[in-house]
Amino acid sequence: MKRSLFCQIALIFTILISPKLALADIGGLTKCSDSISFNKRLNASIKKLEQRKSKYSEGSPAALALQQQMDRTKARFDKYSRSDLLCGTDGLPHLIADGRWSHAAEFITPGFAFIYISGWIGWVGRKYLRAISTSQNPTESEIIINVPLALKIMTTGYMWPISAWQELISGELVALDENVTVSPR
Repeated sequence: MKRSLFCQIALIFTILISPKLALADIGGLTKCSDSISFNKRLNASIKKLEQRKSKYSEGSPAALALQQQMDRTKARFDKYSRSDLLCGTDGLPHLIADGRWSHAAEFITPGFAFIYISGWIGWVGRKYLRAISTSQNPTESEIIINVPLALKIMTTGYMWPISAWQELISGELVALDENVTVSPR
């Protein structure tokens, strides 16, 4: 009897102190199609546009422009509600960048686009500075941009990943240690 009572107390104690599985959603976000505040935001946006449209006569250019804006607003909200985006209590879609593959399109595509564009800008700037360093007055060419040269370099800069790889393999991309100045310590 004592042993049975001890086992029951041990079982209850184990259940009470064991960690519980967290079943919370992502930061209080809900699917946009299920979000009440998302639908309120849509209705408020359409209502404002309808009020503005009522001030103009039917068929006027301003009324037609407002109708187009209402159609675009409805299409945007419809697209968000059909997607897997999650909305907060403010009714706005939030991007989830926590590494889950279910939300990968929300951060991988923009991330790669950012890296590509910033790499392009950096590569073109580097190439421009190297090109003007051989000119007669490189300091002036940094201040007053040589537009034809800059445009020529920009149009070829879209292939910067390939060019960077070729320079890395050939050893042109990285300076040798003896060419890098180091301050005395």
